[in-house]
Amino acid sequence: MSSSSDFQQDRHSFSGSPEKWTDFELPGDTLYYRFTSDMSNTEWGYKFTVTVGHLGRFQTGFEILKQMLSEERVIPHLPLAKIWEWQVGVACRQTGHQRLKAIHLLLKIVQCSTQGDCDLTLLKPLWQLFTHMENNLCHDMAKPGILLPLHRALAELFFVTENRVTELGSLQEYLLALNTEDHLHRCTAQ
Repeated sequence: MSSSSDFQQDRHSFSGSPEKWTDFELPGDTLYYRFTSDMSNTEWGYKFTVTVGHLGRFQTGFEILKQMLSEERVIPHLPLAKIWEWQVGVACRQTGHQRLKAIHLLLKIVQCSTQGDCDLTLLKPLWQLFTHMENNLCHDMAKPGILLPLHRALAELFFVTENRVTELGSLQEYLLALNTEDHLHRCTAQ
């Protein structure tokens, strides 16, 4: 199997029992295959299943959603509140590049949303992660360095979100919702 008719690009060859076959991905929208029998067996051949795209694949969903959020004419037709809720959950559960991509989408949603589209208080777990990172940075001033990509991404998300809620006139409610009562007591005591 290959993505080119000359079987030179993205080539995958299989022979023998079904256990030797593995799933693989081919780029593009066309699959070329060739079946050759050595006549050593009397069975009918092999069966394989081709699936277009990958439902549930993070990268595919990210690219589709990023493109949709980039189209101004599409945004009014999107269920932004539901997408926001999903993406906050993804950003909380994922790690590494997937978390960064989810935060990137959250940032795009904040920038294109109108009042009431998104429940910004859902950001509380990410706010706690960000404040933890900030506190560690303050305690480690002896070794100044560059911020981790996650720290930078969260800083941008909360900077833009704070500006957005200020524009909407709900900054106080937003800050109260993100912080715990204990944190507010500590800040008041300081």
